[in-house]
Amino acid sequence: MLTLIASILNLALIIALLLVARKALKRHRKKMRRMHGPSWSIGLYAGPDPFTLRPIPGREGPILKAVDITDVDARLVADPFMVKQGSTYHLFFEMMNKGTNKGDIGHASSTDLNSWQYGGTVLSEPFHLSYPYVFQHEEKTFMIPEAGKSGGIHLYEAERFPDRWNRTATILEGEGRSAPLQDPSVIRHEGRWYLFSYAPEPRNCHLFVADTLEGPWKEHPKSPIVTASRHYARPGGRVILYNGNVYRYSQDSVPSYGSKVWAFRISELTPTTYREEAASDTPVITGGTEPWNNEGMHTVDPHQLEDGSWIAIVDGIGNGKRVSAK
Repeated sequence: MLTLIASILNLALIIALLLVARKALKRHRKKMRRMHGPSWSIGLYAGPDPFTLRPIPGREGPILKAVDITDVDARLVADPFMVKQGSTYHLFFEMMNKGTNKGDIGHASSTDLNSWQYGGTVLSEPFHLSYPYVFQHEEKTFMIPEAGKSGGIHLYEAERFPDRWNRTATILEGEGRSAPLQDPSVIRHEGRWYLFSYAPEPRNCHLFVADTLEGPWKEHPKSPIVTASRHYARPGGRVILYNGNVYRYSQDSVPSYGSKVWAFRISELTPTTYREEAASDTPVITGGTEPWNNEGMHTVDPHQLEDGSWIAIVDGIGNGKRVSAK
């Protein structure tokens, strides 16, 4: 009997070790795919409104690639957000550092939206950074990047724009949540601030409200506004005001991470109420035919030009091969 029990325990131990090894191998393969597989780049789209966006004829390729990063060995560039100061467009984005295996925030600038000059790393922390949601308010420039691995959501203010940023507040802490909040996206609407953010477990979109940027921030009574969704929960770009309505973008992770972006019209947004509906039955952006974005796209930062038309800084993941039209 003792021999039988020992054999069962040994078999259970072997099975447990095999399961651990299987998980480790899966993580390693995932890491190798990230390092050596398809890569993210940044491009420019245009259209008559912030939901009808297409590549600009003759300018279908990316405006910024990992090989354009000169101060670190970057694996990818993604999550682009832009602000304009004077006649110069300033682009901020995640760049994944191969040496540290974490994201830092880079900067590039342009005066014509066509040629871009890389300006270097402008924000680096001990933890991973991405999704540098940059915006202006009362003649100041702020950034709320994705910093989920730090355990909170942090507000940064430009001390010397665009290359020196101070962390001025931690506006939301991660304690008590099942997972860190990711991809924070804010908008000021009717005198208050609203912040959308994603909890990867169980794939919920949470909404917070505050009277000031520094807070205190409180979770909205209707939050989470999306639950258990791989399609519509994760923010996918700047929250905008268009024709009197607020719109949010959501990145779709079906069939794979970062495959496309949807837009939602928020028809009711107050400190106590919330209502939204899909802005269209088709995605705003999705994988194209070009080598740089044929496997997916997941961030939209739209801006209206003086003539009323729209441009959008976007990102895409591609395998480097041209594919036939979809």
